[in-house]
Amino acid sequence: MEGRAKPATPIQNLVVAKYRDGRMVKGITYNFGVDKKAFHVLPLDMLEESGRKGIEIIISELKAIFFVKSLEGRKGPPSLEGLLKEEEEDQAGLTKMKITFFDGEVLTGTTLGYSRTREGFFIVPLEKESNNLRIYVVFNAVKEIETLKG
Repeated sequence: MEGRAKPATPIQNLVVAKYRDGRMVKGITYNFGVDKKAFHVLPLDMLEESGRKGIEIIISELKAIFFVKSLEGRKGPPSLEGLLKEEEEDQAGLTKMKITFFDGEVLTGTTLGYSRTREGFFIVPLEKESNNLRIYVVFNAVKEIETLKG
C-alpha cells in the first residue's frame, strides 16, 4: 500500500551501565530516554531468548551510562595524544568540564549544557580514541563538576 509509513525501527545502543556500588551491566538498549526513570539492557547472552525485555535498570541507582563502540572496551590508560585540540573544542555552545564521582573516578568531556532539574546529562569524552561515544552522567553520583577553560 502506498502512503503507509514503515514502523520505526528502534535504535540499538551498546551500553555499559555502571552502578554507584561498582556493579556493571553490559548489553544493548532500545529504550533509554533522558526523561525516563528506568530503561532495559539486554545482555548479549540473552539476545536469542525471544520475548525477553532484558534487565530493568533504574537510573537513580547508577553512576553513569556509557554508550560505547564495543562492549569489550579498550585496554590501557587513555592517551594524552588522543585529546581533542583546543580549536576543535571551541564549537558554539560546548562547555569543557571535569566530573569527579564520589568513588574518585574522574571524567573530562564536553557538554551542550545541563540542568539540575534533570536526573543527569550527556558528555562527549575529550579523548578522540575513546571507546565511549557519549556518557550519561547521573547527578546523584557526582561529587564535583568543574568547568574547564580551553
